[in-house]
Amino acid sequence: MEEVDANPGLIFDKIDAWLDGLFKLLPNIGVALVVFVLFWVIAKGVNALILRTSRSRDRANLGEVAGSLLKWALIVIGAMLAITIVAPTISPGDLISGLGIGSVAIGFAFKDILQNLLAGVLILLRQPFEVGDQIVSGGHEGTVEKIETRATLIKTYDGRRVVIPNSDIYTDSVVVNTAFETRRSQYDIGIGCNDDWQTARKIMEDTCKGIEGVIADPGPETIAIELGDFANVVRLRWWTKSDRASQIHTFGRVLEAVYKALDKEGIDMPYPTQVHLFHDQTEETDGDRAKQREGWPAGQKDIPRPAREKDRESQKMETAS
Repeated sequence: MEEVDANPGLIFDKIDAWLDGLFKLLPNIGVALVVFVLFWVIAKGVNALILRTSRSRDRANLGEVAGSLLKWALIVIGAMLAITIVAPTISPGDLISGLGIGSVAIGFAFKDILQNLLAGVLILLRQPFEVGDQIVSGGHEGTVEKIETRATLIKTYDGRRVVIPNSDIYTDSVVVNTAFETRRSQYDIGIGCNDDWQTARKIMEDTCKGIEGVIADPGPETIAIELGDFANVVRLRWWTKSDRASQIHTFGRVLEAVYKALDKEGIDMPYPTQVHLFHDQTEETDGDRAKQREGWPAGQKDIPRPAREKDRESQKMETAS
C-alpha cells in the first residue's frame, strides 16, 4: 500500500497564491462595488421619479409597475458591469449571451407569472378599467381595489376579496358597469288581457318618473313586447346612475311604486292560469258527431256512446231475465 505524501508547504503556497490574486483584484472589486452602488442609487431615484410623476397624473398603478421594471433592469445592468470589472476576461457579450439562454429557461419555468406580468402591463397601459370601477369578470362582480403586475383585486358587494389573474382578465370578456355615468334597467310587467294598453303604460311611465334615483333625461319608457297566454307583457325601462348601489335601490323602489299604482287604478296583474274542461257524458248530444263537443276527435268511427244508453240496455237485459 502506497503512502500519501502530505506536504503542508504546498497547501500554504496555494493559499498564498489565492491571497495574492485577491489583493491584486481589490482595486477592481472596489470599482465594481462603486459602479453597482451607483446603479442601485440611480435605479431607486428613477423609480421614485416615475412614481411621483404617475401619481400626479392619476396613474399610480402604472407608475408602480413601470418603476419596478425599470429599477430592476438598471440593477441587472449594474451587476453585469460590476462582473466585467472584477473579471476582465468575461466580456459583456458573454454575459448577454448567457443572459439570453438563461432568459429562455426562466421563461419556460415562469411562463404563467410572465404571462400575467405582461397582461398586467397591457391592462395598465390601455386602461379598459381603473381602480374604483365596478366590473364583472369570470363570474365575479365587484369594485376594483388594485391592479398589480400579477393579478387584479376586486372587492365584492358582500365584502369579500377576489384575486383574478391578469391573463384571465385580458383574454376574457369584462363588463365594466361604471364605464359610463348612467345605466339602464328594465322589468317586464304583465297586465290583464282585457285592460287598456295605453292606460297601463301611462301609469307605469308617470309613476316611474317620480321615483328617487330615476334620471329624467332620458326618461322612462314602456314597450309592448308580448301577447302572453294569461297576460299582455309590457317592458318598463328607466335610467339610473351606473354604480351598483344606485341601480339596485332604485330598481326596488320602481317595482314597489309601479305595483301599487297599477293596483290602485284597477289594472289586473294576473298570475299564470290554466283552464280544464270536464265532460260528464250524460248530455243528449254526447256521441253525436253532428253536434261535436270539445275533447272528442273528429271522424265517423268509434263514436263514444252516452252513459244513459248503456244504462237502458242493462235495465232491459235485467227485465228480460
